[in-house]
Amino acid sequence: MPINKDQKLRFFYPDFESELRIPFVKDGVSAGFPSPAADFMESNIDLNKELSENPLATFYIKVKGNSMIDAGIDDKDVLVVDRSLEPQNNKIAICFIDGEFTVKRIQKEKDCLYLMPENPNYSPIKVTEENELIIWGIVTYVIKKM
Repeated sequence: MPINKDQKLRFFYPDFESELRIPFVKDGVSAGFPSPAADFMESNIDLNKELSENPLATFYIKVKGNSMIDAGIDDKDVLVVDRSLEPQNNKIAICFIDGEFTVKRIQKEKDCLYLMPENPNYSPIKVTEENELIIWGIVTYVIKKM
């Protein structure tokens, strides 16, 4: 069964030894009414640590393709993936099926497993006994350029 050929992935591992500190406003920014400027308190954040609940099991992966656009995952987005999380129904996962990587939503049915795209131009992948499937990890964050 062919995988969506446009959905290629590149793996990256977080650098927990990094000394890069990015300014961070802890109180957030109002998406409603503006908040007083006096509340502006800046500190530093390390995104490697902030986005990794299980650092030894976390990796980043860059997406190529558009089979998951309706889930908010676009071409060139970077996904944060946790290998320590158990695959569950409706979770988005990095899957290795029949020798190729893809990102899809897991859908369990009575006696069947599907890897579901989030784009109507792509077909679900029905996983059968003939397929070799490994769930590499569960997507926990999407990092995107605006």
